[in-house]
Amino acid sequence: MSVLVDSDILIEVSRGRDAELISRWVELSRSEVAVLYSQVSAAELWAGARPAEHARIRNLFDALACVSIDAAVGRQAGDYLRHYGKSHSVELGDALIAASALLNGASLWTRNRKHYPMKDVDFF
Repeated sequence: MSVLVDSDILIEVSRGRDAELISRWVELSRSEVAVLYSQVSAAELWAGARPAEHARIRNLFDALACVSIDAAVGRQAGDYLRHYGKSHSVELGDALIAASALLNGASLWTRNRKHYPMKDVDFF
């Protein structure tokens, strides 16, 4: 089993302010579950990072496995955008994250389920 962690969860983990979320994170990190992230999430975190957060974010990403965005992920993300872009305002980053979770057999951990209306995406 594996879990792909969305940007919103990574932001909360890096800031450490939500005790319940941190507790769940620690439990996950102690399990045998592979914890993954998308290159999209890395870009989003680095774009909003303050200099004082750089070391924490670097350490966070060093502890996780990054999934690749390849042709199959691009194709699946395109399908998601075609089906959900207009009706549900799904954006490219979210389509890529959802496709990455699906094609890597991972459950998606997010607090923003409304961004992921895809019926074939499993949630953590």
